[in-house]
Order: sequence, then C-alpha cells, then structure tokens
Amino acid sequence: MGVTLDIDEGVATLRLDRAPVNALDREAQRALHRAAAEAATDPRVRAVVLYGGPAVFSAGADIKEMAAMTHADMHEHAVALQEAFSAVARIEKPVIAAVNGAALGGGCELALTADFRVCADDSRLGLPEILLGVIPGAGGTQRLPRLVGLAAAKDMVYSGRALSAEEALRIGLVDEVVPAAEVLSAALRRARSYAQGPAAALAAAKYAIDHGSAAGLNEGLAVERERFAALFGTEDRELGMGSFVAHGPGRARFAGR
Repeated sequence: MGVTLDIDEGVATLRLDRAPVNALDREAQRALHRAAAEAATDPRVRAVVLYGGPAVFSAGADIKEMAAMTHADMHEHAVALQEAFSAVARIEKPVIAAVNGAALGGGCELALTADFRVCADDSRLGLPEILLGVIPGAGGTQRLPRLVGLAAAKDMVYSGRALSAEEALRIGLVDEVVPAAEVLSAALRRARSYAQGPAAALAAAKYAIDHGSAAGLNEGLAVERERFAALFGTEDRELGMGSFVAHGPGRARFAGR
C-alpha cells in the first residue's frame, strides 16, 4: 500500500507500509504527501506518529528506480520529492518519528521532518547519498544542520556513515532512545500527551518556532506577536486562563478549539 493513516484518540499513526524495507519510490512519496495532507486537515487529529513498523523505519529511496532516471527526469521530479517531505514538516500539530531499525537516506530525511525522534537502541540513522555520487535531496542538507549544527551535519553528509542510536542522541539527532520493543509505545505516549493540549496554541507554537528559526529575529518576533494575539480568540485560552485563576497551573482540560 505504501502509506497508511490510522487515527485513535486524537493521534494519527502515519505508517510506511512497503515491504521489505519501506523504500520510498515515487508512488510511496505521493502516498506520503496525501497522508500528510489528511493528517494536517482532519480535525480529529491532534498529534501524529511516523512509523515504519517494528523492523525498519525506512532504508530510503528506491535506488533501482532512481538509477534509471536521467537529469531531466530528476529535474522534474525533485520538486515533488521535496514537497512530499515538506508536507509532513508543515503539519501544524506535534509530530513524533518512531524509529526502529534503519532510517537511512530518505528515511532519515523523513524522520527529520518530525518535531521529535524516538528511536530503538539498536537503530541506525544516516545520509549515505554521497556514497552513490549524489547528495540528500529531500531536505537533508537543510533540516539536519538546523537540528545538529553545521559541523555534525557536514560530517554525516560528507562521510555517508550511519550513526548508532547512542551517537545520534549525543549530537541531538534523536530525542529519546528506548529498547526496540518500546519505540512505538514511547512515541505514542508523547503524542497522546500533546493531543490533550490546546490544539490552536500548539499549532501557533510550532509555526512560530519553525518560521522564526528560519528568519531574522524581527520577522520571528512579528510572527510570534501575531500568533500570540490570535490565541486570545480561542476557547482553549479562556479555559486555560480560567482554570489557572480558579485552580492554579497545569489543571486545565482543553477543548481543542
């Protein structure tokens, strides 16, 4: 099938489902784009988990398909490739990648579109495109340095080596390392905690952080100011502040509106 989307109690699990290694061919990329758009617009979805199954997150692009492409082919396809991944990055809801096994090439780039990455203690993450004579083309050269810094990103891209879970945690590529059998449950636990929060405020926070970090300080402050003020028209703001005044911090039950 390529990609499936299951929704349970406010959390959508976007699962890569292309055996044996979840290679991201063009059809899978289109399916990813569609699933991301659905998760972004469905009001039932309050948080998203990216998952490749218990064995492998994704080994990346379908190299056999890519090897047959000409310069003209890829020049035309590169926009659609990046758009599929950017559609996930643009979901204005908390997104957690649950990584078992390998997240390599496009698989690693997909994990980079998430807000957080939970991975198995035996997982491997890397961008091996340089070993094929190319560079990452689905956001890796841009999202990775923003996450781990220039030197660490250049080391990964220039060498093409795969990092262990321990090293990925040390450089800030992943946020939590757990035993393999606990990866999905740990990611779902994070997602459910956000799904109970104020949806509009979480969306505003994600937008302000993502857009502000890619802009100058003044532009980022303007974005923050606009989103902050807009939240005073939401029901959750009334619930949150009313609960604080009546009962103290951290006790509000939000409606998601």
